[in-house]
Amino acid sequence: MASKTAKSTIHLLNGPNLNLLGTREPEIYGTQTLSDIEAMAKKTAQDLNLGLVFRQTNSEGTLIDQVHTALTEAAGLIINPGAYTHTSIALHDALLALSIPKIELHLSNIHAREPFRRQSYAGMACDGVICGFGANGYRYAIEAMNTLLSQVD
Repeated sequence: MASKTAKSTIHLLNGPNLNLLGTREPEIYGTQTLSDIEAMAKKTAQDLNLGLVFRQTNSEGTLIDQVHTALTEAAGLIINPGAYTHTSIALHDALLALSIPKIELHLSNIHAREPFRRQSYAGMACDGVICGFGANGYRYAIEAMNTLLSQVD
């Protein structure tokens, strides 16, 4: 069962290679760094009176452990799984184990890219998907999560 603090806290998880934002394929992912995005996300959450735990890992196992942690420490989960979106059934299963609202998030529009990126195992286990809005998608995802959480109460 989630703690009282968890009732107003969102976990926002970022998968592999997102630590390279700002320099990695800026024509696709933009020029903002993950630190820039984190600052924007924290400001958005604060404006909505939500707590925010913001994490990034390149390790699939660590990402799955972070999803498990959200089960007891978060009211909702937003995840940008990076390439694990298209490959990780283990992440899909971890997301299915969560009874809290979940949103999949991507900077680029995965449906307008290479065919292998159009398959999302993570998205199949989430309540919604936000993609294609660049760094602003993080703000939109937090706002959408706030709406989902208000419907749960």
